[in-house]
Amino acid sequence: MNDQQLLRYSRHILLDQIGIEGQQKVTEARVLIIGAGGLGSPAALYLASAGAGQITLVDHDQVDLTNLQRQILHTTERVGMPKVLSAQVALQQINPEIRIITVQEKADDALLAQLVAGADVVLDCCDNFATRHAVNAACVRHKVPLVSGAAIGFDGQISVFNTRDPHSPCYACLFPPEQKMEEVLCSTMGVFAPLVGIIGTMQAAEALKLLMQTGRVLQGRLLILDAMTMEWHQIGIQRNPQCSACGTAHH
Repeated sequence: MNDQQLLRYSRHILLDQIGIEGQQKVTEARVLIIGAGGLGSPAALYLASAGAGQITLVDHDQVDLTNLQRQILHTTERVGMPKVLSAQVALQQINPEIRIITVQEKADDALLAQLVAGADVVLDCCDNFATRHAVNAACVRHKVPLVSGAAIGFDGQISVFNTRDPHSPCYACLFPPEQKMEEVLCSTMGVFAPLVGIIGTMQAAEALKLLMQTGRVLQGRLLILDAMTMEWHQIGIQRNPQCSACGTAHH
């Protein structure tokens, strides 16, 4: 690290649990973020400010006026612009020395197979079950840790699926794709603006801990937040040997 980097990241380096070694791991890291909306905004902003060496952003959408209530990467001036390009502007302003790769496409199986294979950690910041399952399947296949977040209304949740660990459950162990989940969308249900900030910021924190190899990540635990009462609940998640994504029968 050069003098500028030592200064920029000095508040991380001062922490015994991180130090120069931990920060170096972050500056060499390749992070993949699926979704540049409510969750992706704070996650990407904190990963960029913390110095994640390469951030790949995947989102097929454009910035819409209705996004601005919570998607803090974007501004009024950038309404109509592709979200990934708007995000790139914001992230490079915070940290011009990191590399931002933008992918303005829907995250399908073929694209995910290619992108997940080249990532050190994946953040699922999307808003639908089909994409979540596709991201999870790619992470299981390529053994890349997945930090998964979700938020709707006043309810948020976050967990880490560390597919490098053979004992770790995956997203499909918790939400089997065979079980039809009811799709709830922000456009019809609404979402409390700071909620996506809370969950997205926690996703950044978990991703950084994974990259720095420090602390205890949310593996095997689902945290659920009720923002109306600001109460957290924790649920233990077991690996399902019959899981259609990571189960032994499917490998």
